Amino acid sequence: MRYIIIGAGAVGGAIGGRLAGAGHEVVLVARGAQHAALTEHGLRFRTPEGELTYRLPVVDGPQALGELRTDDVLVLSVKTQDSAAALDTWAPVPVAGGKGTAAGQLPLVCAQNGVESQRLALRRFCRVYGVCVWLPATFVEPGVVSAAGAPLTGILHIGRFPHGTDGTARRIAADLEKSRFEAPVVPDVTRWQYAKLLGNLANSIEAVSGVLAGEEGLKLYERVRAEGEAVLAAAGIAYASEEEQKEARGDRIRFEPFDGSPRGAGSSWQSLNRGTGTIEADYLNGEIALLGRLHGVPTPLNELLQRLANTFARERRQAGSMAVAELVHLADEAVAFVQEDRPLRS
Repeated sequence: MRYIIIGAGAVGGAIGGRLAGAGHEVVLVARGAQHAALTEHGLRFRTPEGELTYRLPVVDGPQALGELRTDDVLVLSVKTQDSAAALDTWAPVPVAGGKGTAAGQLPLVCAQNGVESQRLALRRFCRVYGVCVWLPATFVEPGVVSAAGAPLTGILHIGRFPHGTDGTARRIAADLEKSRFEAPVVPDVTRWQYAKLLGNLANSIEAVSGVLAGEEGLKLYERVRAEGEAVLAAAGIAYASEEEQKEARGDRIRFEPFDGSPRGAGSSWQSLNRGTGTIEADYLNGEIALLGRLHGVPTPLNELLQRLANTFARERRQAGSMAVAELVHLADEAVAFVQEDRPLRS
């Protein structure tokens, strides 16, 4: 199969690089400075075993690629806020031999945080696969991606969305497992994704106030996560337990920095640090806020983090520039407003 990586950033670049390194055919889709750097210098992939360079086909969209092949797999790894545009672009592309379009014929694999992209995809594509992404990867600069996981680069649970498995999922998983990943094929991929979502609720805290290292920030995350757990319980949404996740990871994936640096913050912090002007908070903390409104559960902390993260992105504020103590004060204030049945300030 040929893998077309739509969004060759941190996650997409790491998956594409490892697949290419194992001998699989890979095409990278990127825009702007990333497209220029990948075209000119190749994908520079920094790993614990050293920096690897892959000279791969790079396109900025389907027009540059031409007709799709019947053995193509589309891997969507853009941020969720960019998913709708990417799906609209790729869905109508013809498949060679008069086999219809990508939306009707080809598998689309959503390798992203959150749960919304695969729902968006299922409106357009017939064959959608979800992935729970455990992959410590960083977009370093245009053309350069690092992945510090060892001995595996990552663990990627995969399954049909909304549920089930099939031969395509198993073939994709087999290719990933030849490429330094573990890829369990599961019939309930959303159960793993919702568990990951609870962990990703910390992304906005990191984006606003930096890496979660101190007790004050960790306690705030516990409160934010508790809101998320209450919402999922009210919605009747199952998720993998922390014990189950630890057992799945075991010692198969550890963070092993290869340049002496401490582990950086997550994908939301990286978005702010790059000054992209957008952030995925609407689909992480915002997912909890949405479910809370649907099921009558107050979510003041997640709503606060969603607003703050979006403000930081829109105003291009420095990542991690708000003191944790100030963020905790705002969080306490937000909870107090809800307890007093007063509207939150916008």
